[in-house]
Amino acid sequence: MLLTELLTVDRVRVPLGSRTKSDVLRELVELAATRRNADSVESMLAAVREREQVLSTGIGGGVAIPHGKTPQVEQLMLAAGVARDAIDFDALDGQPVHLFFLLVGPESASGAHVKALSRISRLLRRDRLRTDLLAAPTAEAFLDVIRRSEAA
Repeated sequence: MLLTELLTVDRVRVPLGSRTKSDVLRELVELAATRRNADSVESMLAAVREREQVLSTGIGGGVAIPHGKTPQVEQLMLAAGVARDAIDFDALDGQPVHLFFLLVGPESASGAHVKALSRISRLLRRDRLRTDLLAAPTAEAFLDVIRRSEAA
């Protein structure tokens, strides 16, 4: 599974407008939930916040991968963004976060959900990739960085 199969330019925001953890979760869910009704958005947001209560998805290195599962979606949905000013996200390393990838999927797609999370975290371990994503001036450039990285 390639991230570029899930992530489209309209689901990437550079820069994110949010300044708090709560606001960035809502902004990313709304980005992922393009053309969905308000009930779907709220269900997705509740699922992501519920997962976040268990353990922060701020994985360290300035990266967070908030995620959740809800019956309101039929397939995996991915959104991403860059916060120009780092956001306190209760990350595991105690550092603020600049790069966000939000994944929401149906409860019935656990295997695909885990594979996508693994793919995201594996790619984001690369220092150069994180640096290039942070430097991307537009959503298109951000997506191009991912596309090139997946092709390598």
